[in-house]
Amino acid sequence: MSLITPSNRSRGPHKGGFRRNENNRIYGNPFPLLFVEPPPSRTKSVLNLLGLSLTRLENPHCEGIFDPTTRSVWVSNQSDSLVLWRRGFYGKGDLSRSEPSWLARQINLRKMGGKQLTSEEITARRRAERQQFKRDRAAAIAAVAEEAETIFATEGRVITPALSGPAIPSAATWKPSTPSIPEASATPTLPEDVPEELEPLKDVEHLQLTLQEAWFLIWNLGCLTVLDRHTLESVSLKDLWTSFQLAHLPPLLPGLTSPMLQFDNPFLVNYVAYHHYRSLGWVVKGGIKFCVDYLLYKRGPVFTHAEFALVVLPVYEDPEDEKLSSIQLQNVSPFGWSWLSTINRVNSQVQKTLILVYVTIPARSRVSLEVLESPACLQYYSVREVVLRRFIPARMRD
Repeated sequence: MSLITPSNRSRGPHKGGFRRNENNRIYGNPFPLLFVEPPPSRTKSVLNLLGLSLTRLENPHCEGIFDPTTRSVWVSNQSDSLVLWRRGFYGKGDLSRSEPSWLARQINLRKMGGKQLTSEEITARRRAERQQFKRDRAAAIAAVAEEAETIFATEGRVITPALSGPAIPSAATWKPSTPSIPEASATPTLPEDVPEELEPLKDVEHLQLTLQEAWFLIWNLGCLTVLDRHTLESVSLKDLWTSFQLAHLPPLLPGLTSPMLQFDNPFLVNYVAYHHYRSLGWVVKGGIKFCVDYLLYKRGPVFTHAEFALVVLPVYEDPEDEKLSSIQLQNVSPFGWSWLSTINRVNSQVQKTLILVYVTIPARSRVSLEVLESPACLQYYSVREVVLRRFIPARMRD
């Protein structure tokens, strides 16, 4: 049972009701599978009295291609990409920060002149405004300091430069003096006598699934089929299970015909943690931006920020297995307090609770390596959680 639960603290009155309702409509389904209710009828009423239902399961049957080089599965079909992202927030666009929006951004630049901004463009505008604010504030502070030095040199009076006031811009009063996004980014205008001939846009972006996300969709939900990149034929479940493990193993040494599967394979260790939290209803996304392995969202990135940050810490049941292994797992060796304090402070500043997820790797002496040939080996792994919070004396005196 998980030790962490979503926060229920009040967030005050909500703003942007239209956007919130629109997000609920678009991203309201937590899984790609849909349960479709038939229209009301007398037959349905009778079956409900008997404890029966006419509800049918709608499976999108998405398709992807396994790429061992990037250790990911590529979903190129636009409709499949939208289904997997909007119903559970699986994967990310390879040309976008999260949701595949490259085509929408290009259409916006070509037809709308950049008037309707996508999430990528809104983020770029905010970053540009933030940088301009810092430059304007630094220039204003430098001007006040220079004025104080001039008064001291001419009149001999000592004036302490003020870091706030009408002359110093603040986040509440500052307004950008120039457009945040350069005008050159918009579609260039052509002379009137030259007809505008634009090539039709082709969506070159694909949804990129991690191997953990892909296997969860294949094995647990059955809504993803992986094709061979050369023959475009469906790959069997057993071959995929082995291929996902081999993708994380080091290159073969001369004289070896096939690599040996191991319990400490990074794919298995990370999938155990991913499966644990996905099964509890969390939306699990990568957390490299905050120096962690995963982030946990209550509903998804478009609704709220992540509440928890996860660091996966593998633990060998038998310490001798670590010496015999050919894989150098991260976070196996004991880490120092400086590392722990740094990563905890980073996540505390962004209102995230740090969770240390200890994944116990079964011992070879207890479990045979033959079980690695099927997903049945996952039953031998275990997960322990340690919630870590900073102690702040001013806030935690009670």
